[in-house]
Amino acid sequence: QVQLVESGGGLVQAGGSLRLSCAASGRTFSNYDMGWFRQAPGKEREFVAAISWSGGSTVYRDSVMGRFTISRDNAKNSVYLQMNSLKPEDTAVYYCAADQRISPNVATIAYWGQGTQVTVSS
Repeated sequence: QVQLVESGGGLVQAGGSLRLSCAASGRTFSNYDMGWFRQAPGKEREFVAAISWSGGSTVYRDSVMGRFTISRDNAKNSVYLQMNSLKPEDTAVYYCAADQRISPNVATIAYWGQGTQVTVSS
């Protein structure tokens, strides 16, 4: 199985940047799609971005396209989310996720990290 631990969250002003990191453990890490989801208070968890096991394919929700970049380094067992031009509506707990075939449906995700808080002030 895969264990995931996120880090890098914090408080930034609108227009600022943060880089989230997800450290993974498990011998099968390289065979998993990876993704980022987020959940604001009182709202459902939502898909943010995903990257294929090889790193050759990425997908983003429309509201973050052009601002966020997902990447992975399989040699370091890590996945990252570079967030630029942050907006107050990006405020949420961000979760790292892993699955054989990742999808936007949170109910089907095999593995989750514990989450890291991102707060964007206006």
